[in-house]
Amino acid sequence: MELEAIIDPIPLFKKWLSEAEKTEPRDPNAMQLATVAKNGMPSVRTVLLKDIINGNFVFYTNYESRKSNEILDTSKGAICFYWKSLNRQVRLVGSIKKVSDEISDNYYKSRSRGSRIGAWSSKQSRELDSRNTLMEEVKAFEAKYPNNIPRPNFWGGFALTPIEFEFWEDGDFRLHNRFILKPTEKKNQWTAKRYYP
Repeated sequence: MELEAIIDPIPLFKKWLSEAEKTEPRDPNAMQLATVAKNGMPSVRTVLLKDIINGNFVFYTNYESRKSNEILDTSKGAICFYWKSLNRQVRLVGSIKKVSDEISDNYYKSRSRGSRIGAWSSKQSRELDSRNTLMEEVKAFEAKYPNNIPRPNFWGGFALTPIEFEFWEDGDFRLHNRFILKPTEKKNQWTAKRYYP
């Protein structure tokens, strides 16, 4: 990986993701999403990258969850992909906002019936008295929506727009290969600088 080869980080990211899809045993699109509350307390969890649209990294969730509340409060976040099979990592920092209803609707329609029912049934990030209560919710929504299952207005996508990328590759004796990229004023052009590991 050389500096001259990195002008737009998105093609390089897609190349690394494609390689990870061949070697990772499960969920190569899994990413750790970090958000921060208004009081400065950070939180991190694993979500799945579902699309890259115009350079923005898209994932879906319940808009009433803790992560959503923190995103809506601060509009900031960070993402980290780690592919153990390749000893590679990609880190992104940026602003986050909701995607359009059209994008959320299109993705929701592509989900399995069970996943669409699950979106209705789970009051994400809220206390649950028992697993049985959740399963009763599932049954209730299966009965309510025997055919068409509309997207809940409390469920949809977010997109992180990167303002910084870091590509990291494992090296012998912990002499890793590490580049940090930041955007220039020109569209789809980034400055890339090598950093000590």
